[in-house]
Amino acid sequence: MPRVLREVEVLKQEATFLKEQMILVKEDIKKFEEDTAQSMQVLVEIDQVKSRMQLAAESLQEADKWSTLSADIEETLKTQDVSLISAKLTSMQSSLAMLVDTPDYSEKCVHLEALKNRLEAMASPQIVAAFNSQSVDQAKMFVKVFTEIDRMPQLLAYYYKCHKVQLVAVWQELCQSDLSLHRQLSELYDTLLGTWHSQLQWAAQVFKNPHEVVTVLLIQTLGALVPSIPACLSTAMERTGQESKLAQLLELHDASVHFAKGLEVAMLPNLKEQNLVKVMELVEVVYAPYKPYQLEYGDLEEENLLIQISAVPLEHWEVIDCVQELNHSVNKLFILAAGAIDNCLKLTDGLGVCGLLKALKALFSKYTSDFTNTLQSIRKKCKLDDVLADSPFQEDWTAFQNSVRIISICGELLHQCGDFEQQLANRILSAAGKYLSDSYSPCSFSGFQDTSSAEKKSSIKNPWQEYNYLLKENPSEYASLMETLYTLKEKGTSNHNLLASSRAALSRLNQLCHQLAFDSVFLRIKQQLLQVPRMEGWSSGGVGETLTDDLPNFSLTPLEYISNIGQYIMSLPLHLEPFVTQEDSALELALHAGKLPYPPEQGDELPELDNVADYWLGSIARATMQTYCEVILQIPQLSAHSTKQLATDIDYLINVMDALGLQPSRALQNIVTLLKAKPEEFRQAAKSLPRRMAAGIAAMRGLEC
Repeated sequence: MPRVLREVEVLKQEATFLKEQMILVKEDIKKFEEDTAQSMQVLVEIDQVKSRMQLAAESLQEADKWSTLSADIEETLKTQDVSLISAKLTSMQSSLAMLVDTPDYSEKCVHLEALKNRLEAMASPQIVAAFNSQSVDQAKMFVKVFTEIDRMPQLLAYYYKCHKVQLVAVWQELCQSDLSLHRQLSELYDTLLGTWHSQLQWAAQVFKNPHEVVTVLLIQTLGALVPSIPACLSTAMERTGQESKLAQLLELHDASVHFAKGLEVAMLPNLKEQNLVKVMELVEVVYAPYKPYQLEYGDLEEENLLIQISAVPLEHWEVIDCVQELNHSVNKLFILAAGAIDNCLKLTDGLGVCGLLKALKALFSKYTSDFTNTLQSIRKKCKLDDVLADSPFQEDWTAFQNSVRIISICGELLHQCGDFEQQLANRILSAAGKYLSDSYSPCSFSGFQDTSSAEKKSSIKNPWQEYNYLLKENPSEYASLMETLYTLKEKGTSNHNLLASSRAALSRLNQLCHQLAFDSVFLRIKQQLLQVPRMEGWSSGGVGETLTDDLPNFSLTPLEYISNIGQYIMSLPLHLEPFVTQEDSALELALHAGKLPYPPEQGDELPELDNVADYWLGSIARATMQTYCEVILQIPQLSAHSTKQLATDIDYLINVMDALGLQPSRALQNIVTLLKAKPEEFRQAAKSLPRRMAAGIAAMRGLEC
């Protein structure tokens, strides 16, 4: 037991000793770490000092090298060896980069640039010779040299200048020739296109970015032409007559478009390699001369159309010739209108649609005005406004037949206008629809669409198809164009109002033609009816009146005026037969679109509306009866015999109407009732009839109402 206790005591002592030793070791480790950290800090500082010393040493070496090179460069320049001089300058340039913080750094930079200028001046004759002779090896050497000395823009300037001089000389020679401007432009563009292909092949062996280099060459050349293309265009337009100004402009523009398409075809296969900003700049330069005229396209087209339509004759001495010219004018009108669409698409690529619509409205307005004046002339020739009551009655259906032909012409106008408007809408949307993106909304603040970034990145856009002069130059007109395109796209090309005012004008023209035809028929009837108030014998029945007062009415016969009217009306169906028998779609369209005066009375049966001939017959019959009622009420006085005679005349006309299946008017029936009423029964008969009419008849007959 004591032994165990002793061993336990020994273990406790050893544990205590071990603990003390571990504490000592821990303190030693801590002290070592502190000492090591201080040592590492010293080592880092020593390394930094070493780096600075090395940098200082290098700077001293570079300074010494710069001094050596500066001293040697003059001797090197005397060798005229461009490559050797370039190598020296490159070394000096490298040395200078290490001397940024030196006090005389800016002076050294100026000195180096002066040396580069001397090298460039020394090499310039060789550079020009290399570019003029198209020496690939020499050009490559200069590209290497000028790249090393950071002077590539200056080398490219030599390249551009060498070729510009040659190309400008070609243009000046063309301008001094007797060729037309169109031919001069074509020759120039052919030369430039050939230059593009040949220089691109050569530049690909020399420059890193040959496409951009040749593109810039064309941009600079087109901008350096003397005289400039815009000046030549302006002079040519001033010398051209108004009637052919637009045609001349289109011809010249076509030459530029042909050139642009040639360049586009050449660029498309390598579009990804092109600098699209420079290509867009080239597109602008090619089309820029035409921008002022494109912005004025609407006025140019309007002037052109008005000159052309004014040359279309409508007026002639003979009515038949007028009708013939009106007939021929329809196709001429729509050929001009279709040509205007072609002009718009050729000159503005659809951006001039607003100007086109304005010009077309002016064209149709001028045409309808001339057509209306011709109708007035025809009215005068046919003496439709000179209704002479004492003119001898004679049937003449020539004016009516000509009027029917004119109505048919109006139908053709309406038909072709509808077809043309549809064609116009389709072509506008087809050509200019590319400017309208899916994101466009007419409710947006600006009205312009924004192409999403995803859409922009999805494909490389072709700058030749993106040219848009209108967006920058006339934003308000561009907004109107977008609204028009949006409407066409949303509502469809068959549901539109592009030429609503023109269609309305043609409908009014059709109405005037209907009035002309109606008046040409009704003139003969009106001439007979106007005799009625002034006929002698109404107030005194003449010899034998006392003997016939008590005779029945059937002993009286209708007077000549009403017999003429009756026979005339009875012959109407024969002359209205073409309305039914002719298969003339234009005539049918015009007849259904037009309206006649004297429509059916409210409450009457209207079977005639289903038949155009019956509709016309009914209108003329109602005009006859209404006018007859009006002239009857103008008769100053009626004797008893005249009263019976007038009633007989009216009965005759009513019988004619019945024979034609027409209803006599209520006014005419009321008048005949009042005329047939015996004096003692008149007041009773008049009670249910219009008071003004009853009072008028009573005054004529000398009765009290």
